[in-house]
Amino acid sequence: MSRIPVISGDDFVRAVRQIGYVWDHTQGSHMILVHPSRTRLSVPRHRELGRGLLRRLIREAGLTREEFADLIR
Repeated sequence: MSRIPVISGDDFVRAVRQIGYVWDHTQGSHMILVHPSRTRLSVPRHRELGRGLLRRLIREAGLTREEFADLIR
């Protein structure tokens, strides 16, 4: 299993848009993303997302680490 890379909130949003997530609105410094058949995601707009937070967001998006790694390449 590979290490999760350190990426920004904007980079995470670009990656999950490829699987159908769409920006809904911004609340404070968080971008709210929705998907027709999956859960809603709240992604902080930070330069770097912590590894724990990124792991949680990947899991909530219904992805594995490998699937996510393919999206950010």
